[in-house]
Amino acid sequence: MVTNEERTFAVVLYVLNFFAPVIGPLIIWLIKKDESAFIDYHGKEYFNFMISYFIYSVVSGILVLVLIGALLLWVLGIAAFIFNIIAAVKAYEGQHYRFPLIFRLIK
Repeated sequence: MVTNEERTFAVVLYVLNFFAPVIGPLIIWLIKKDESAFIDYHGKEYFNFMISYFIYSVVSGILVLVLIGALLLWVLGIAAFIFNIIAAVKAYEGQHYRFPLIFRLIK
């Protein structure tokens, strides 16, 4: 059973993405990961998401030279925004959410 505190910290982890994309979620995850498996799961998912979308953005940035990259950057931005909101809602509901199309480097 997931407590309200765990759900709140997991949601804050995702919401901080809009204000402090790396530092805010990292602080919450490092402080709370040993206390809660739920927060640990969402922290790992979040950072796998960030790493994957950084790689996708770099590749899209390179592809700007052949003009398709500009469109890909827009699609990536919209997808990242939508998936982040979905993850925050799922965390608030106390569910585990797996981001689609990401590399799971942190296990």
